[in-house]
Amino acid sequence: MTGAPSSLHISSDFDSGNIKVLDASNPLQVQLAIKPDTKSPHFQWFHFKVDGLTPGQTHHFQLCNASQSSYNKAWDGYQAVASYDHENWFRVPTSFDGTALNISLEAKHPQVWFAYFEPYSRARHEQLIQRALKWAGCELLSLGKSVEGRDIPLLRKGSGAPHKHKIWIIAQQHPGEHMAEWFMEGLIERLEQGSDPQIRKLLDFADLYLIPNMNPDGAFHGHLRTNANGQDLNRAWQNTRQEISPEVFFALEHMNTYGVDLFLDIHGDEEIPYVFTAGCEGNPGYTPRLAGLEERFRTHLSNLTRDFQTVHGYTRDEPGQANMTLACNSVGERFDCLSLTLEMPFKDNNDAPDALTGWSGKRSMQLAKDVLTTLSAMVRELR
Repeated sequence: MTGAPSSLHISSDFDSGNIKVLDASNPLQVQLAIKPDTKSPHFQWFHFKVDGLTPGQTHHFQLCNASQSSYNKAWDGYQAVASYDHENWFRVPTSFDGTALNISLEAKHPQVWFAYFEPYSRARHEQLIQRALKWAGCELLSLGKSVEGRDIPLLRKGSGAPHKHKIWIIAQQHPGEHMAEWFMEGLIERLEQGSDPQIRKLLDFADLYLIPNMNPDGAFHGHLRTNANGQDLNRAWQNTRQEISPEVFFALEHMNTYGVDLFLDIHGDEEIPYVFTAGCEGNPGYTPRLAGLEERFRTHLSNLTRDFQTVHGYTRDEPGQANMTLACNSVGERFDCLSLTLEMPFKDNNDAPDALTGWSGKRSMQLAKDVLTTLSAMVRELR
């Protein structure tokens, strides 16, 4: 028999934390709200810690403003993640009643973290960069700065020889999409395998240009969509202004210097429970050559893993109707190259569901390794 529940301490004053306590007077029924991005009305990402749970008791947490969030249709079928150690994350019972997102947990320990998705911390990011430099053989090609002065490393794996194709992969333009940097960790982890024949083939013909986190300010502050200026970076690739979106300005400056033969922009999608890509079919300069490369990428990857498919995704743009402020469209048009946005779910992959974790950091990492296999198979076809 459990004792009377004690009072709870709820905090979010840490890396990527986001929550506002409305009413915690009843420790079994807590009312919360998600805070919007700085200088922007967007909100959806949450991440908070609870101390004082009563083991054996079921505690309920209501995110009372969920219906007003940026993607309020995304809550249907969604399950929040929780962790007792901030390392191993699992899905917990979650429902949306049209107004509030209701999360429940039968506590096993006095302390727990909740989040919208498995967070990727700034400390882990710093460790990843060191791994890339020390073990994966990458070089620090350049170091950009965010609005608030955080480092944005641009890594290169390869020799920089003029004849080699330039493959660019960037992640986490939208800071709440933490699966994107988990993807980059998986990619870098595979690059550490120097004897991997597919990686060796890829690097014989191409250099990889990698930006593991495009939006460190937003990620640190628990934003969903924007940088510290309230700018959605994935709507800033035309007429880029250094004072508003220095992160994009930095990436474009180096793309113009080195060139781009393939571009992948790694994201997460709130609503669609599948992994998919969006291409450049609406661009003015879209050609049969680019259409063929898109098809080659999608077909190879979907044949390789159940965690990628080509049925579900965004509605295709009509010819000439692309939003040219998006990274995928802007880079594809500017460099006449294969350019794709790769989306992973916040929920699960309905083609290969996992009741314990849903889509996860680990699955994001494996997807990156499979993407490298696809890139190796088609690297000689890029030009």
